[in-house]
Amino acid sequence: MARIPVIDPKTATGEAKALLDAVQSALGMVPNFIRVLANSPAALQAFLGLHGIAGAGALDPLTRERIALAVAEQNSCQYCVSAHTAIGRKVGLDSDEILANRAGRSADAKAEAALTFAHTLVEHAGEVSQAEFAALRAAGHSDAEIVEIITHVAMNIFTNILGKATQVEIDFPKVTLNTAA
Repeated sequence: MARIPVIDPKTATGEAKALLDAVQSALGMVPNFIRVLANSPAALQAFLGLHGIAGAGALDPLTRERIALAVAEQNSCQYCVSAHTAIGRKVGLDSDEILANRAGRSADAKAEAALTFAHTLVEHAGEVSQAEFAALRAAGHSDAEIVEIITHVAMNIFTNILGKATQVEIDFPKVTLNTAA
């Protein structure tokens, strides 16, 4: 059971209602994670703003989902692994690639470099070496993509922490974690 109530879009009011209606319109559903965030319209607005900006960047949707899967698995967030498995399939990742991404690997060399960097960012709280930046650039990532990888890692750490702390009910097909919590 969630530690913070999910806000029902049908009974929400004010800014929370407007934000939840916008999510419903964009996604065709309002995930429980978003409903928890709606307890603070300011927090929900901040998340949606960052998510929107990050989604409009140079990184392709496949790489964004690969990062989300890798970070969620690394942080043992079952809600986020489940959600991003569903979203990853929707954007074109197959089951083998999703499993590889959760382990920080990819069949695509450029994407794997992004996942390796993402893993290091999480493991070392942002302390990365010049060699790790060089490896990312050698794989073909631009400075804009590097900044976006960092942004996606930070955004996904936030969602992982919120999902785990609130114990929000998983409203996607449940996926079992590979790592110990």
